[in-house]
Amino acid sequence: MATTGMASAALSVPSSNASAMASKVAAAPRASLFSPGSGISSRGLSLRGGLRGLRRSFFQPLRSSRPASSSSRRSFSINASQLPLVGNPAPDFEAEAVFDQEFIKNCCHVCRIILIRSFNHSTAEIAAFSDRYAEFETRNTEVLGVSVDSVFSHLAWVQTDRKSGGLGDLKYPLVSDVTKSIAKSYGVLIPSQGIALRGLFIIDKEGVIQHSTINNLAIGRSVDETLRTLQALQYVQENPDEVCPAGWKPGEKSMKPDPKLSKEYFAAI
Repeated sequence: MATTGMASAALSVPSSNASAMASKVAAAPRASLFSPGSGISSRGLSLRGGLRGLRRSFFQPLRSSRPASSSSRRSFSINASQLPLVGNPAPDFEAEAVFDQEFIKNCCHVCRIILIRSFNHSTAEIAAFSDRYAEFETRNTEVLGVSVDSVFSHLAWVQTDRKSGGLGDLKYPLVSDVTKSIAKSYGVLIPSQGIALRGLFIIDKEGVIQHSTINNLAIGRSVDETLRTLQALQYVQENPDEVCPAGWKPGEKSMKPDPKLSKEYFAAI
């Protein structure tokens, strides 16, 4: 997962009759998954800040003060089963990781891309992101891999070179999620099989998920598209009054999120 310095999104619910609606929305404070200067316990890699304190938001039934009649609106209720991951603080977790062929005990990241997967389905992706790690690093972004395998399995994979079917040395940590709690909290776990779908999450420096993709087991993720999305996220953070159109890349024209002001963009394409 990678994170960029993006502002968190807010959920806005318009109401034409505020006095008739009671709503409760709780939001957890934003925090970076890797707090600079924070220590990591001997248990392994610690990611702090997350969905702690977030609660389900729901609307209470609307009740009309008018006498019931055939023409009056019926009362109703809307219940959200859970908050979406994008725009909310990333789930926090503690886990051991393998990096540079060792079990790491501390690490400090600024921005993150988290890749959740099962090794037997995505070793090529793990290697592909490692090969282009420098491109993420120049954008002040770290990559973090997570799988439901043990740290000993991770160590065996990186100690085996690619020509022999392994991974070889990687340029980012591999976190062990043997309890499958991380995969579950990020919504990619297949409980009946005990494996994880291919999930990718871009998390900003405030610990807020700004982008996510989840692929089925047979569909690989794109390093190119991950980099492009990361660049777009960083651009709109630095230019909050602009948005990136479809397929936007650095150097291309952006647009204003306004029906009138956006005409300048459409006139130029």
